Amino acid sequence: MKLHNWKGMRREKFTPAQLKEQDARVQKELLEMSLREVREFAGMTQTQLAERMGISQGQLSQTEARDDHRLSTLRRAVEAMGGEIEVSAVFGDKRIILKGV
Repeated sequence: MKLHNWKGMRREKFTPAQLKEQDARVQKELLEMSLREVREFAGMTQTQLAERMGISQGQLSQTEARDDHRLSTLRRAVEAMGGEIEVSAVFGDKRIILKGV
């Protein structure tokens, strides 16, 4: 059985323009995940995440329902899921990661 490298296959099957478009679409989809979707992606229930954050399940439910989140709340939730927050500023095609935020 012959094994294939995914990156190599992508380069063979798609043009550079198609690859760029696909990568942009993936990044957009990732950026548009809600806190609830990130929690589900991490395979956690509200009860599990709330326990790790030191809050009630009801409080987490209210937090997930909000449209406007404090950065400190997002950081606490993401870190409780085992991730980390990265804040960036985008200027056209340039992305700058902000340190110390």
